[in-house]
Amino acid sequence: MTIFLFVAGLCLLIIGAEALVRGASRLATVIGISPLVIGLTVVAFGTSSPELAVSIKSALSGQASIALGNVIGSNIFNVLFILGLSALIVPLNVSQQLVRLDVPLMIGLSILVLIFSLDGNLSRTEGVIWVTGLAFYLWLLINQSRRENIEIKEEYAKEFGSYDGGGWIRNIGFVLCGLGLLVLGSRWLVDSAVSFAKYLGVSELVVGLTVVAAGTSLPEVVTSIIAAIRGERDIAVGNVVGSNIFNIMGVLGLASVVAPSGIDVSSAVIGLDIPVMIAAAMACLPIFFTGGVISRLEGVALLGYYVTYTLYLVLAASRHDALPRFSAVMLYFVIPLTVLTLMIVVVQETRRRNKGSPT
Repeated sequence: MTIFLFVAGLCLLIIGAEALVRGASRLATVIGISPLVIGLTVVAFGTSSPELAVSIKSALSGQASIALGNVIGSNIFNVLFILGLSALIVPLNVSQQLVRLDVPLMIGLSILVLIFSLDGNLSRTEGVIWVTGLAFYLWLLINQSRRENIEIKEEYAKEFGSYDGGGWIRNIGFVLCGLGLLVLGSRWLVDSAVSFAKYLGVSELVVGLTVVAAGTSLPEVVTSIIAAIRGERDIAVGNVVGSNIFNIMGVLGLASVVAPSGIDVSSAVIGLDIPVMIAAAMACLPIFFTGGVISRLEGVALLGYYVTYTLYLVLAASRHDALPRFSAVMLYFVIPLTVLTLMIVVVQETRRRNKGSPT
């Protein structure tokens, strides 16, 4: 029954997110909002609605660790798994707006999570700060979209601007139905995740970081992969970055506000999981910077890091004998080698651009 509720909850979340995005995007088109803004806001944030539903339900039910693990795990999953898999299918182009604004913002917000967590609690005041920041970010996006080039606008119009209006009642129905499915699906998913944690003898945080995070990120998986296959590569990348920003400011912010005493943050999360989220966000900047393309090789590297992180969580949860050796290899070999490689690539790209620029 627990497995059935978990799978059913995931299905309801995916269907609910799809209905919400479809209804909201069509209503936005009727109102006159540009397809680019719809793609950057309604779709990117709509695909994060499962994380929002699960995190708020968890916070209200006293399982705030699931809410925290869901956001951190989803952000790690989005960058390492979804971007990695999408780039493996087809190399992804990266717009300059992402390099100039969105990725630095994602990095800054990830670091802010660490700063806010140092006292062991994410308070309601900090949640209000994030939600206020989200409102300002939306305003900034709408203004920024007016200056995007024609090619990007046409790409988003092709994906989101084909609706010819009408059907207000039907699309409002889509939105309401989607919200209802998200609420019911989140309840089933959270309840079954708590049962899983008790049965397996692991913490609710670990379940939130892995199973729940991957499950609630399925809408982002589908959206980004389909966009990559169709050649809509700005949408594939923008969806991931936009969702990560919303996860922190919207999902974690609202969860911190509604949780009775904020969200407690353990020393283990501060020492490992949040730094991994920051590292994943920071890895985007040099990768996005070099040539404006996420190559297949870089996609393989991102996927490899996600597998490594998940393996570490499994070894730590099971207290496996191989954990000390595994940690030593990661700390003293893999991570330094990766940092050195990224630095070399950035230096080479900088020199290439300087040679190509007029004197």
